[in-house]
Amino acid sequence: MEVTEPSLPPTEGGNAATVLRLQGITKRFGSLVANDDISLDLRAGEVLALLGENGAGKSTLMSILFGHYVADEGGIEAFGAPLPPGNPKAALAAGVGMVHQHFTLADNLSVLDNVLMGTEPLWRPVSRRSAARERLLDVARRFGLPVQPDALVGSLSVGERQRVEILKALYRGARILILDEPTAVLTPQESEALFATLAQMVAQGLSVIFISHKLDEVLRVSHRIAVLRGGKLVAEARTADTTQAQLALWMVGHAVEAPQRRPARSVGDAICVLDHVSTAASKGGGQDRLREVSLTLRAGEITAIAGVSGNGQVALAELLCGTRRATSGTAQLMGRPLPPSPARLVQRGVARIPEDRHAVGVVGDLPVWENAVSERLRSPVFSRWSWIVKRAAARLHARRIEKAFDVRGAGLMAPARSLSGGNMQKLILGRALLAPEQPEPAKGNDHDKKYPNRAPRLIVAHQPTWGLDIGAVAYVQQQLIAARDAGAAVLVISDDLDEVLALGDRVAVMHGGHLGEARPATAWTREAIGLAMAGATTAPRAKGASS
Repeated sequence: MEVTEPSLPPTEGGNAATVLRLQGITKRFGSLVANDDISLDLRAGEVLALLGENGAGKSTLMSILFGHYVADEGGIEAFGAPLPPGNPKAALAAGVGMVHQHFTLADNLSVLDNVLMGTEPLWRPVSRRSAARERLLDVARRFGLPVQPDALVGSLSVGERQRVEILKALYRGARILILDEPTAVLTPQESEALFATLAQMVAQGLSVIFISHKLDEVLRVSHRIAVLRGGKLVAEARTADTTQAQLALWMVGHAVEAPQRRPARSVGDAICVLDHVSTAASKGGGQDRLREVSLTLRAGEITAIAGVSGNGQVALAELLCGTRRATSGTAQLMGRPLPPSPARLVQRGVARIPEDRHAVGVVGDLPVWENAVSERLRSPVFSRWSWIVKRAAARLHARRIEKAFDVRGAGLMAPARSLSGGNMQKLILGRALLAPEQPEPAKGNDHDKKYPNRAPRLIVAHQPTWGLDIGAVAYVQQQLIAARDAGAAVLVISDDLDEVLALGDRVAVMHGGHLGEARPATAWTREAIGLAMAGATTAPRAKGASS
């Protein structure tokens, strides 16, 4: 099926009315200048893309716009009127709405209830549901966002939930809509639908600030682009006058080379084998579980798993990292049963890059050096009798990680939470991939002692580049490719289809807890993966194959 790209209507350039003006916005946190004299305009019927590395100041600027922060200097006007600082209600009343990357919907309530939440006073004895339903349907028709008001949000697809989030903002009268990483969890088909909706919204005069790390999307949907770096506005340009390479250069200050896709040099023995493995749902009652999953991960190969978030990816990662047990089927690591123990799996050569680097990847209040060795503390390299830490050896290894993986921050003694997202991910990568210098000889017949301090045999990378800027993405992907070439079996679980196709030697798709067959990446098209992510069961056709 050929997809026709919706074309955005042209703006009237300098003749279009200015609906939002940020003038000289400066915000300091101690000695850190998060925003430095930033001035931006947004015009009616315009899509303005806002780009920048992690830590460039985008989130701070949006928080000032919504009144969560108060600028130290500068001011904001919406539709010609000053916007009171530090007042979120004033921003909403002025017609500014935002759709966050992580949805804020109640799964057990209907679409209508979610849209109405917070719009009616608690003291009103009777809810005006009939009038609200008609208004919601009218907004949905006007902007091309079909919706079933009585459907439970928990029964909707991710794309449909995003539609509800947009409708919430439009129902409240938003005339300026800010979209934060709007395609991060969408299938390609759902992304196409969103782009068509955007075209229809701006055609009716809505103005959009589009925040994304995906440069191809930015070039496709925006009229103008503004780039932040180090808290400063470093570039503004008409979209038609720039390129991906130029945008990357503005964002990071130097040319960025994406990892070159090349096939695995030589695929070795099976490192991990799952045979019809099922798991229970998570303790919180979620539906993320495995249903008779079979998968073989081999040395010197990257297997990439695509899928919409919530379809079993968390269960798969937790199983391979030892934090979830299999309820049926068999799971083996290097010919032996997979132990449900994170510590033993680390000893046996399993490295993990968790999905949530802040909550799971690091202990934010501990210093960088302690986080750098936290998963190997029981090793004799870093402790005596498993409880007395060898601080000098630990800090020396942390310094090696800092240098080898270019971890930048306030130093080894600073708390890990002070690191930017990209530097925190580099720390986690270094901890997982860099073996301590001092070897530990194997003794006796205990297989677990053979690999405690060597390079990993299996790497489980769950959303390894989620939320990272283009420079950090390229770095992380290069490290995973290097680990594969060094002989590790690498499993990449990602919602990002571009990443799946860039890294995977073999690609499989998860849906509803089931995992399809892992096939060579060359056998897939983007459309076939997107359909499989949405639940289609048709096998992919190899590129160029005839019917």
